[in-house]
Amino acid sequence: MGAYLLIAGAIVAEVTGTVSLKLSEGFSKLLPSIAVVVGYGTAFVLLGQALKHGMPVGVAYAIWAAAGVALVALIGSAFLGEPMNLTMVAGLALVIGGVVLLEAGRVS
Repeated sequence: MGAYLLIAGAIVAEVTGTVSLKLSEGFSKLLPSIAVVVGYGTAFVLLGQALKHGMPVGVAYAIWAAAGVALVALIGSAFLGEPMNLTMVAGLALVIGGVVLLEAGRVS
């Protein structure tokens, strides 16, 4: 269970870094720029710790990347005025479904 908590922390850190990247306006704003560096740095440290705890790299990366993509897309749509349509929602569902299948394959 510890590896999954580490992945969850890595996801939160990566999403924070990515949203901050948008808010930094090309690294022209100091505080969001700092949040980008701290967010991505923290994400990679936590991802590395999850791997150290025995999570397979393919599964860890798939969970981290898919959750990050989905959350950033939803945050962009909800708070940053970025478009979201049914085709995009279907794409996100497919990405998440792929991760579920990877995890299911690992368990069986």
